[in-house]
Amino acid sequence: MTKVFFRRQFLNYSRKAFVGLSAFSLVSLYRNRSVFSVDKIIANLEAQVPALMQAESIPGLGLAIIQNGELFWSHGFGVRNRYTKKPVTNDTVFAAASLNKPLFAYAVLKLVERGKLDLDAPLSKYTAKPYISDPRIKLINVRKVLSHTTGFPIWSGNKPLTIKFPPGTKFGYSGEGYLYLQKVVQDITQQPIDEYLRQQILDPLDMNSSSLVWRTAYQSIASDGHDRKGKPYPMSQSKRGSAAGSLRTTATDYAKFLIAMMGSGKVDSSILTRDSIEEMLRSQIKINRFLDWGLGWGLERVEGNNFFWHWGDLGTFKSFTIASRELKTGIVILTNSQNGLKICPQIVSQAIGGKHPAFNFWMIDY
Repeated sequence: MTKVFFRRQFLNYSRKAFVGLSAFSLVSLYRNRSVFSVDKIIANLEAQVPALMQAESIPGLGLAIIQNGELFWSHGFGVRNRYTKKPVTNDTVFAAASLNKPLFAYAVLKLVERGKLDLDAPLSKYTAKPYISDPRIKLINVRKVLSHTTGFPIWSGNKPLTIKFPPGTKFGYSGEGYLYLQKVVQDITQQPIDEYLRQQILDPLDMNSSSLVWRTAYQSIASDGHDRKGKPYPMSQSKRGSAAGSLRTTATDYAKFLIAMMGSGKVDSSILTRDSIEEMLRSQIKINRFLDWGLGWGLERVEGNNFFWHWGDLGTFKSFTIASRELKTGIVILTNSQNGLKICPQIVSQAIGGKHPAFNFWMIDY
C-alpha cells in the first residue's frame, strides 16, 4: 500500500533528506575533489528541488552553481506560468529585485577606481544642489550608501525623504540611498543607469539576457510571478532603470557576475581590481555576531569560510545568492513565487554545504 504524505509530513521528509545528503556539497568537493560527489550533488538537486517546490507551491525556479570559479551546473525547474505550463529553462528571465544592488555597487566601484567618484567624499559634492534640505546630507557618501548607513528609510513612499538617524552610526537598509547614488552616477556619466550598467558591466560580462529595463525579447522568455496561492501575475515592464531593484536576469547570467567577483582585473578593464573587490567584501558595519555588511553585499563567516550574499524580493518573485571568493564557489536561485525563499536554505545547504546565518537576517520575508 502506497504511503500518503500530508503537506507538513512531506516538508519534514524533504528537509531530513537534505540534511542526510548535505555531506555531498561544493565545500566538501573543494576539499576532497571527489568525482563521485559531483554526480551526487547534481543527482540530489535534480531529485529534491522539485519535491521542495511542490511542497511550497513554487511553480518555477532557475538555479546556477559555480565551482572553481566556473559555471558548474545550471538547470531550470518547473514552469513559467502555473496555467500555461511553459517550462523554465536556463534562458528564462526572472525579476531579480535587490540582486540589482551588488551589481550597481560593482559599477560604482569602477567609477571610484577611475577617479570619477570618491568613496568618502560627500555626494553633495557631485550635485548642483542638495538632494534634500537636511544639512546632514553632506555626511552621506558612496561608502555609507553601499553599506546602508545613510540614515535614510527603506522607502519614503509619498512622504518627503528624511534622514532618520545620523549617517554612519548604524545599519539601516535603504533603497532610497541607492536612488540618491543612482542620481549622482547618472549626473557624472550623463547616461541613464540602465545604459551605464549595460555598457560597463552587462555587455563586458556577456550577461546578454540581463537588463534594468524591459526588453521586447522578454515577451517570449520572461516568467510570470505567483502569489502565495499560486495565482500568476505578469512581470512588470520597467521603462526606467532602478539601481535599487529593476534587474531582470537569468540564473546563468547572474552567475557570470559572481564569477567576476571571484576574479580581478585592471582599472581600464570591466573587472574590478583585487583591492576594490576586497574593499567590497570588507566589513563596513556590523549587524550582529554572525553578519556584517560590506559595499553592496551582506557578509557572513561559516566554519572559517567567508561568504558574500544578497536576497531579492519583488513580492511574486524572490531570489537568493551566496558565494565565496576564497572557495571560488557560489549559487544563484531565482524563483517566480512569493514562497520562493522558503526552500532556499535547503538548496544552499545541499549545494554549498553548512548552515548560513544569512537566512536569519530579519528583513528576509519567507
